[in-house]
Amino acid sequence: MELVIMENNNDRKYRKARKRVKEIKDFYTHLIVYIIVNIFLIIMHLGIFQSGLANVEIPKWSMFITPFSWGIGLFFHWLKVFKDSFKFFKDWEDRKIQEYLDREEEELKRMRKS
Repeated sequence: MELVIMENNNDRKYRKARKRVKEIKDFYTHLIVYIIVNIFLIIMHLGIFQSGLANVEIPKWSMFITPFSWGIGLFFHWLKVFKDSFKFFKDWEDRKIQEYLDREEEELKRMRKS
């Protein structure tokens, strides 16, 4: 019985670690795409492709709407992925995990008594 519980626990830890790595990888992919696309959009808005560096237009506020809006989404993605870096979120998460583990342990004890 204990061997099965240990195997399930190890499997659960592995799945959690694998999910965490995927979340971090997805965030960095999102960041790279954000940087590449927005550099291209800003260069395009400046007119460098059409007129070269000699006749670059003065930047307009409208060219920063996409990077700003997308940047807000990227910020929230970052918060979601790296919430463990913030003590408040980590403490809360640890307390909740412990609460659920305690509940599960109590249920196992009740089942064993039955």
